[in-house]
Amino acid sequence: MTRSRTTKRLLVPVLGLALALAACGGDDNGDDEATTPSSEAATSEATEAMTTEAMESSAPATEASGGGDAVAIESDGSITGTFLPKCTNIPVFPEANSGAEEAAEELGSEPAAFVGPADCGDSTGQIEFMTNAVTQGVDAIMVSNNAGDELSPSAQDAMDAGIPVVSWDSPIPSSEGESVFVAQVDFDETGQVMADMAVDILGDDGGQFAILSATPDAANQNAWIAAMEEVISGEEYANLELVDTVYGNDVAEDSVNQALALVDQYPDLELIMAPTTVGIVAAAQALTQEGLCDEVKVSGLGLPSEMAEYTMSGCAPQFALWSFADLGYLSYYVAYGLATEQITAEEGQQFSAGRMGDYTIEADPTRDAGLRVLMGPFTVYDETNVEG
Repeated sequence: MTRSRTTKRLLVPVLGLALALAACGGDDNGDDEATTPSSEAATSEATEAMTTEAMESSAPATEASGGGDAVAIESDGSITGTFLPKCTNIPVFPEANSGAEEAAEELGSEPAAFVGPADCGDSTGQIEFMTNAVTQGVDAIMVSNNAGDELSPSAQDAMDAGIPVVSWDSPIPSSEGESVFVAQVDFDETGQVMADMAVDILGDDGGQFAILSATPDAANQNAWIAAMEEVISGEEYANLELVDTVYGNDVAEDSVNQALALVDQYPDLELIMAPTTVGIVAAAQALTQEGLCDEVKVSGLGLPSEMAEYTMSGCAPQFALWSFADLGYLSYYVAYGLATEQITAEEGQQFSAGRMGDYTIEADPTRDAGLRVLMGPFTVYDETNVEG
């Protein structure tokens, strides 16, 4: 399929500004008010829906697998903590913090300080916040890593000071300085889910697709992409052709420009796979604005509250995600358990985390070293469930 595409470049600055306001609604009152009231309402609605669905379907993921009794993590006094996202202006991260706050309240502890770079494009901005947390002598640090192994020295400083470092959403690739990683889903499964959605959308004949990722240093994004590349190397996916991987830095305007550049560069492109909640909505909005959704589809990882209209229009027929509120909740329980010495960061340690149930710390099979706690599950959204 070869076609001519003329994109309306004069629309990009306006569209980019609208996206920046929608995705990055800032507030001069501080980081923990990083979304506008309208985006907070949408995020709250999405959180409730995803949390309910995840709780209803998560039993297989939360059963302790090592035998014996799980340690029930219970209130043992208040701790100080830092909850450090990749950036503060993307709705999923305040959503994760809301789950951490819920856990802190249950455990009778002060909520962790929600701090971090305002812009996810600042891949090394977390290092200063990590260093400050160590200097302040907090009891625990919870971080969604955006700096790759560049975060390791400051994380190691925390560990040397006796401060547990729990990564969530995105780990430290080498695991140096990290106590344990709370994984939202199995990273290999993420690649499988994205490959299967690509096949479902493109059909048996397959076609060309490209990946619109966040930043080159985002460990979770890189692992998901590597897992997908491994999956599509199989015979069953032989008709899928990955033509390029580009980065929108989890910035709305950058992601718009990258999506439209892909369309211009690859005349036979049929799908943009964006494993980032900023990138997927930016691509869907851009293609809708340009009238290209009949030719190029969008998929990846996104929030139902942000993606529903594009799924119902057919521009993004399928996408997937997990509950970020649950992820923040579980991460706080793990950090609290380690900080109060109710559990230890060792393979085989079993524990119970409030409403989330029982888990086992295991060797992380997706990295050469490191420990993980696997949350799960995935939810794949389409027109049958995205509004419901």
